Amino acid sequence: MKILLLGLFFSFGTLLSYGDQGLEIPEYDGKDRVHTLTAKNYKSIMKSYDVMVIYYHRNVEGDRGAMKQLQIEELALELAAQVLDELEDEDIGFGLVDEKKATAVAKKLGLDEVESIYIFADNEIIEYDGELAADTLVEFLYDVIENPVEVIDNDRELKGFFNMDDVIRLVGYFKNERSPHFIEYDDAAEEFHPFVKFYATFDPKIAKKLKLKLNEVDFYEPFMEEPVTIPGKPYIESDIIEYIEQHERSTLRKLQPHSMYEIWEDDIDGEHIVAFAEEDDPDGFEFLEILKEVAQDNTDNPNLSIIWIDPDDFPLLVPYWEKTFGIDLSSPQIGVVDVADADSVWMDMDDQDDMPTSDELEQWIEDVLSGKIDPDDDDEEDEEDYDENDDDDDDEEDDEDDEEEDDDDDDDYDEDDDGDDEEDNEDDEEDDDEKDEDEDE
Repeated sequence: MKILLLGLFFSFGTLLSYGDQGLEIPEYDGKDRVHTLTAKNYKSIMKSYDVMVIYYHRNVEGDRGAMKQLQIEELALELAAQVLDELEDEDIGFGLVDEKKATAVAKKLGLDEVESIYIFADNEIIEYDGELAADTLVEFLYDVIENPVEVIDNDRELKGFFNMDDVIRLVGYFKNERSPHFIEYDDAAEEFHPFVKFYATFDPKIAKKLKLKLNEVDFYEPFMEEPVTIPGKPYIESDIIEYIEQHERSTLRKLQPHSMYEIWEDDIDGEHIVAFAEEDDPDGFEFLEILKEVAQDNTDNPNLSIIWIDPDDFPLLVPYWEKTFGIDLSSPQIGVVDVADADSVWMDMDDQDDMPTSDELEQWIEDVLSGKIDPDDDDEEDEEDYDENDDDDDDEEDDEDDEEEDDDDDDDYDEDDDGDDEEDNEDDEEDDDEKDEDEDE
């Protein structure tokens, strides 16, 4: 199930009217920067940029609603292009490819999923699986143009590394940038860039604080207290890639605007365990801490993966979620969702003053994993109700048929009676006539 969301953070008028400089939200200046790519122009346009962002959209001819939607999406791309136009080090271009009018271009570039954004950079193709919002896309592109490996040189940068506990990250200690072991590490980083964060240090003091040995790499799963050292050093590129692919689905992972579709599509047997909690809210923070504790206790369970959604990150989706799932997101919630039809079952948390304990939450999750709690149960009940209704309808039809047969029998009986009455009347008339004749004689 692909979630539909367009969060556009742009303005059509000046939002700050106090004369202050440095806090003005960018306005679209009306200049066209997004190219319409065709078979004749796409090669020359793409060669003129270091990075090319292409939106492969469906054809909207004859559909007014779809045309307006595409205009909104194109405006988001225009604003992103305008903001990135100020970059000095990188030239980033934006283009549109129509699925119907530019099929040859799509085929040449390897675009296979309509309504997707593809980023061409350094001979790599990156599929963007986030919301089509100007600010989210710009932030993602900033990561794209950064080096695949970020070097930690001092304590401030080390503190920043430790504060990033909501994403997968790796860190390694190497002699220098020319080290063959670092080169293998850097090559592996390029394969996952910019989705997985790679860090490195060449400073023995920083390595000591990270508890790293030379040429060693640690893997940090989101929200886990301690990292795991990747076994088998010294590594080659494929060793690191294989380890990440085996551990990429975290026990607790946060739905991020820049990768929301990728995370949602990575379900387990067609279902997701989903937790809603506002990190800045006291109840939400408390519930999130309980979630982390449960995740840490069950990190070795390959069948457990909980998606944490902070409603503050997706304000436009809150009404949709509340209506679809029948829940109130002003307080923490956890449930299991069928990604195909959005059927869901939610943990009963009526007493909002007391959050469930980690044991209670863990028991509920075990019931989900064992199938005791299953959103598909509603479908089975609906089928049973449907079958019962069918049976009732059949019974009613049978009763109606019986009534019709009875009515037919009654009609036949009445017709016979009418026939007998007519015969009796005829006999009576004949008798009367004979009697009159006798009297006349």
